[in-house]
Amino acid sequence: MTATPSTPATGPLSFDRHEAEIDPECIRRSLAGARHTSYWLDTPLRPDPHPALDGSASCDLLVIGGGYTGLWTALQAKERDPQRSVILLEAERIGWAASGRNGGFCESSLVHGESNGEQHLPRENARLTELGEENLLELLETISRYNMDVELIKDGILTVATEDHQVPWLREEHAAHPDTLYLGPDQVRGWINSPDFKAGLYSETDGVLVHPAKLAWELARVCDEMGVQIHEHTRAEALAPVEGGLRVLTPSGQVQAERVALATNAFPSLLARHRLHTIPVYDYALMTEPLSPGQRAALGWEKLVGLSDMNNRFHYVRPTIDAEGGFRLLYGGYDALYHFGGRIRSSYDRSEATFEKLAAHFLGSFPQLGQVRFSHAWGGAIDTCSRFFAFFDSAYGGKVAYSAGYTGLGVGATRFGAKVMLDLLSGKPTELTGLEMVRRKPIPFPPEPAAWLGVKLMTGQLARADRNQGQRSLFLKAMDKLGMGFDS
Repeated sequence: MTATPSTPATGPLSFDRHEAEIDPECIRRSLAGARHTSYWLDTPLRPDPHPALDGSASCDLLVIGGGYTGLWTALQAKERDPQRSVILLEAERIGWAASGRNGGFCESSLVHGESNGEQHLPRENARLTELGEENLLELLETISRYNMDVELIKDGILTVATEDHQVPWLREEHAAHPDTLYLGPDQVRGWINSPDFKAGLYSETDGVLVHPAKLAWELARVCDEMGVQIHEHTRAEALAPVEGGLRVLTPSGQVQAERVALATNAFPSLLARHRLHTIPVYDYALMTEPLSPGQRAALGWEKLVGLSDMNNRFHYVRPTIDAEGGFRLLYGGYDALYHFGGRIRSSYDRSEATFEKLAAHFLGSFPQLGQVRFSHAWGGAIDTCSRFFAFFDSAYGGKVAYSAGYTGLGVGATRFGAKVMLDLLSGKPTELTGLEMVRRKPIPFPPEPAAWLGVKLMTGQLARADRNQGQRSLFLKAMDKLGMGFDS
């Protein structure tokens, strides 16, 4: 957001009204029978698991974590040196956590938007924008080179204003980026028919859409073909230095490696000093059943763009074409739930109150789809840090590298993060290892109960700003100055 109006006026948002106006019975009916698992993972096409590690092994590089960060690290390590021996350990299944539960928005930004980058890293924000654009192009080239089936959609991203005060923000953004397309109210509703949409800004190059689980599975396939040794259902339990490198213990074995890349996302790091730098925040999504031809005609959405609104508590929406050719919509975001103590539990993947809230927002935004039902409703943890984009670290004399804190940007930015980790492990200075983004850490979260109270206060203040024409409170301004603010 690049501007705020001078005269705030507190009032209900469109989504507040939807919660009050939509018939609760209609909401319950839309969610009846929804499966509480990720739509992307709920498929017979899911690959069989790799065997667990049993016994001792050794390698040049050990990667811990079988999500995007770990898979990109393993793949690029083999690209740099095909003779390097690489082992990857995953505690559960490849892509089972955030990498298989997200919306599939693969964006160019490395810093969660231009404004957030300017707030935290003003001296190199322009270069980070360039690096992010290069990273997305290289990611797409990799998908093409290895013939990866990720259901790639390259129709661009549409940002919509849902409140009157957001329309000038879109005009300013368009003026700063004339390669984008500004859409007035009639134009944006011609693209996607919603009474909530007051304006839109379309970018053809800022991002693409993918099937997120297939991206993880295809990365694993390519790693297999390159000779990476993958072990699923193998939890790394301890890391310690030994003569000649490092040793990682697992429940039924151990690995000795010259170098270790830690890619554990929201899960606790094997390096205790990272424990307060991320917190697990739960995000939720719904997937519709296939729309009927009449519903699709009433909706529009002929161009398969990904969509998000401009609120602090924003929604993201995207189309996908299922295996039978049906047109579905994924609808997620808004709530971001943090549980006391930063615990990660499977029971937190389900929040009936959030599912009902999202259903109300969806049905209010697209009233012509009033009879729609949701086939899937799920959630999962996002590795959130205080600056809302990735950070990096190294340990044991440069033999261990760590990256986390992607805060919802991981579909694209993890490839860049993997490249940074490999540069750090090389022991040679590069442009990437010299970046302030890499050298500087985000402010850690305080211990409990301060963390829980702080997240609750921050969430409440961001919601208040949304209802106050974007005007940030004294608390949010103070957090901005401390380096713990977020401005998309």
